[in-house]
Amino acid sequence: MRKYVLIPDSFKGTLSSREVCQIVAEAIRSQEPEAEICAIPVADGGEGTVDAIVASLGGQRVSLLAADPLGRPVEATYGMLPGERAVIEMAAASGLPILSLDERDPRKTSTFGTGQMILDALDRGARDISLAIGGSATNDCGMGAMRALGVRFLDASGVELMGTGADLGLVAKVDLSVMDPRVGETSFHVMCDVDNPLVGPRGATRTFGPQKGADAAMVEELEAGMVGLAAVLEDVFGTSVAD
Repeated sequence: MRKYVLIPDSFKGTLSSREVCQIVAEAIRSQEPEAEICAIPVADGGEGTVDAIVASLGGQRVSLLAADPLGRPVEATYGMLPGERAVIEMAAASGLPILSLDERDPRKTSTFGTGQMILDALDRGARDISLAIGGSATNDCGMGAMRALGVRFLDASGVELMGTGADLGLVAKVDLSVMDPRVGETSFHVMCDVDNPLVGPRGATRTFGPQKGADAAMVEELEAGMVGLAAVLEDVFGTSVAD
């Protein structure tokens, strides 16, 4: 009797890693009914990460209505894990596959829905949250998510911004006074398979902006905005965020 070890990633936009395991296992058993199969779903921080982790560690999937990248309601799912932990995919609420090709414009998209998922996890008692950041349709430096948690981004006139990519270069002040206090009581971890700085030739915008629908002119606009926001955040936190 042979033993098979199945360790697939998801098939982007079609099958989760768990579904791939199920299909391959069924195919093997149709030919070798006595085969021993060890299925280990994996993911790289994009779609399917929650499924893979919940399958491995136990816990439960939680669904809620959240804002999609353009602010429309979408059903998003994340994982609550044992030990007051949660795992959240940005792609569930803020993902590129949610948008049609002609809707993909990172100047208009926001991570607000991801922030709503974080807020829901906090409400359910999570104090250790892992964020899988692959597959997003956004280039807002997380402003949308932070707005959902109470952070206010203000322009030079003191008007609150919506936190889209187009707002990056307009931020003059960050107001943390009404941020949800549970954020400071929670450990956050980022799950990804890349190592890019915030700005520069290898920065987030120039590397991933085109994947999210940005043309060359948009990339330069978003990059300039990201540089400006980085300077504001440096003043707020007293440390460089652009390295």
